[in-house]
Amino acid sequence: QVQLGESGGGLVQPGGSLRLSCAASGSIFSIDAMGWYRQAPGKQRDLVATVTSGGSTNYADSVKGRFTISRDNAKNTVYLQMNSLKPEDTAVYYCNAEIRGGSYTRAVRVWWGQGTQVTVSS
Repeated sequence: QVQLGESGGGLVQPGGSLRLSCAASGSIFSIDAMGWYRQAPGKQRDLVATVTSGGSTNYADSVKGRFTISRDNAKNTVYLQMNSLKPEDTAVYYCNAEIRGGSYTRAVRVWWGQGTQVTVSS
C-alpha cells in the first residue's frame, strides 16, 4: 500500500558526489521521521542519517561533514547529498520512513525502500 522509491545511486570515484532521492507514495496520512540506512555485503544495516518532520537531523559519525539529509514534506521525499565519497561508503542504501497510513486505522508503520547501490571505486 505504501512504497518508497529510491533513485540516484551509481558508481563514483573517491572524492565524488551523489545525490539520493526517496519518494513515498501510496496511502499516506502523514510522515514523521525519514532516513537513510546502508548495508555492505556481510555487514549489518547501519543508520546513515535521519530527519524529522520538523527538520531536525541526525548523522552517523562516519558521514558527518560529508553527507546532508533533507526533505520536502510537500513531495513526501527525502534526499541524501553525499560528498567526498570514500570506498568505505560503498553499500546498498535504503530509504526508511515512519508513516501513518491513510486507511481508517491510521496505523503507524516503518517502511523501507528496495535499496539503491552506491559504489565508490578504489
